[in-house]
Amino acid sequence: MTAMFLRRLISALAALMLMTGFAVAQSKVTIAIGGASCLCYLPTVLAKQLGEYEKAGVTVDMVDFKGGSQALTAVLGGSADVVSGYFDHCVNLAAKGQSLQAFVVYDRYPGLVLVVSPKQVGSIKSIKDLAGKKVGVSAPGSSTHYFLNFLLKKNGVDSGSIGVIGIGLGATAVAAMEQGSVDAAVMLDPAVTQLQGRNKDLRILSDTRTQKDNIDVFGGDYPGGALYTRTDWIEKNPKAAQALTTAIVNTLKWIHSHTPEEIMAKMPDELIGADKGLYLAALKNTIPMYSQTGLMDPKGAQAVLAVFSQSSPDVAKANIDLSKTYTNRFVEAAGKTN
Repeated sequence: MTAMFLRRLISALAALMLMTGFAVAQSKVTIAIGGASCLCYLPTVLAKQLGEYEKAGVTVDMVDFKGGSQALTAVLGGSADVVSGYFDHCVNLAAKGQSLQAFVVYDRYPGLVLVVSPKQVGSIKSIKDLAGKKVGVSAPGSSTHYFLNFLLKKNGVDSGSIGVIGIGLGATAVAAMEQGSVDAAVMLDPAVTQLQGRNKDLRILSDTRTQKDNIDVFGGDYPGGALYTRTDWIEKNPKAAQALTTAIVNTLKWIHSHTPEEIMAKMPDELIGADKGLYLAALKNTIPMYSQTGLMDPKGAQAVLAVFSQSSPDVAKANIDLSKTYTNRFVEAAGKTN
């Protein structure tokens, strides 16, 4: 009788632990990612491949979209919790009175590249030559689109004269460029390196993949990919935000302590694609782009605001409080526990 009672008590306690402790520790979060095949988002995907989310106490589902604007729409609409996308959306939407906050930054640079279609190399030699042309972006309203508008204004080209077409970021972008569906496009790696590998005379009009490139284009560092979401979600789910941050920070440390070959070996085959050599070459070029800390540099956030103030009248007149568009508190806490 005593043994049976003990067995029942142990079973009841185990069930209670599952219903309470484990459920609280392993919260579930849906991340909307603005193009999982893009190397700019690799830390988000790699964290899942390494099991870092689970180690930090959160279960993550990822939903892949063609561009950051669609991922953002999913979070604003409530079908996802967090965006893995570019920080500039937080600044842009602050001008519209929507409160979004980045809580861990994984890209020091945006890695955006304005490329001429192989079929148009002879006729498009500068950004000014894009007037009246069709230009591809990942999706209208995405960071690729913002970058295009910034470059057009900087070079005195009327953005209204451009036909903007959504072509995605991976194989669909490469196909659109090679088939001549667009005359030029804003692309990211590995697609840029893959396109260049097959078209040796590929013309690049603007590049932000290195620190020097960013200084040339923006005047300094310009943060790219980050995890961000609605400020009220962070306030209601601080443990989940902390777990996600810890996972990304640990993944960034892993990236910078392993070889490109070791990193590629962890990535899903469907994201690497058929040409592993070109993917590896693109990855080697991209690794310096990844943050080593996860922290937002206030000067970088200021650079984003400066760029948007030039290309968006709404942002220029909005008097945005940048300090509300990001927080470093979760990264700082992750550093204390690691």
